[in-house]
Amino acid sequence: MIRLTHIDRYYDSKFQRTFVLKDINFEVNEGEFVSIMGPSGSGKSTLLNIIGLLDSPSEGRYELYDNSVLDLKEKAKVEYHRNFMGFIFQAYHLIEEMTVYENIETPLIYKGVKSRDRQAMVADLLDRFNMVAKKDLFPQQLSGGQQQLVGIARAIVGKPKLLLADEPTGNLHSTQGEMIMDVLKNLNREGMTIIQVTHNERFANYGRRIVRLEDGLIRHDEKQMEARV
Repeated sequence: MIRLTHIDRYYDSKFQRTFVLKDINFEVNEGEFVSIMGPSGSGKSTLLNIIGLLDSPSEGRYELYDNSVLDLKEKAKVEYHRNFMGFIFQAYHLIEEMTVYENIETPLIYKGVKSRDRQAMVADLLDRFNMVAKKDLFPQQLSGGQQQLVGIARAIVGKPKLLLADEPTGNLHSTQGEMIMDVLKNLNREGMTIIQVTHNERFANYGRRIVRLEDGLIRHDEKQMEARV
């Protein structure tokens, strides 16, 4: 499904080249749940952004379903984002002028989902995340944890084939974090491919595979017989 071959990401200054990722060879099969771990600055978020077509490598090859995607036009990337991928960002990226309900509904509008179906899908997530009472509030009226929940709901409402999650539980207290990880585990059981970046060893173990980055290199790539949670 995903194949990265000899991926480098670097920045050139006048006197030196600084690598963020170096010689990354990485494959993900459909239906996997992969956790990416590593210290700050190890390249985790950059790797996730390249997979999500939000950043481009300096060198290397990226194939998605056996199609090279590095030279895609912007319109084609938007179609992948709209119909194939879901994103959970550390920085939320909620639309400030929209209510909680509207933020969650927006991906469904872009996908062309009918109004009645949209209402049912949004209502289900609002109920699941205990956010019904917040549905008419705007992001600035929410706590950081509540904004994170809205961002997660927006990412999964359209049941994307591939979910990319950058520290999905980073702003949540432990109970909320476990609830979100249980949601992700169930979505994975239903067939969704999930790649998450996390610092949390316990939540990393929700995945069936843990990849550890250090200094832009993959140091370990460990498959687990089953999730340890």
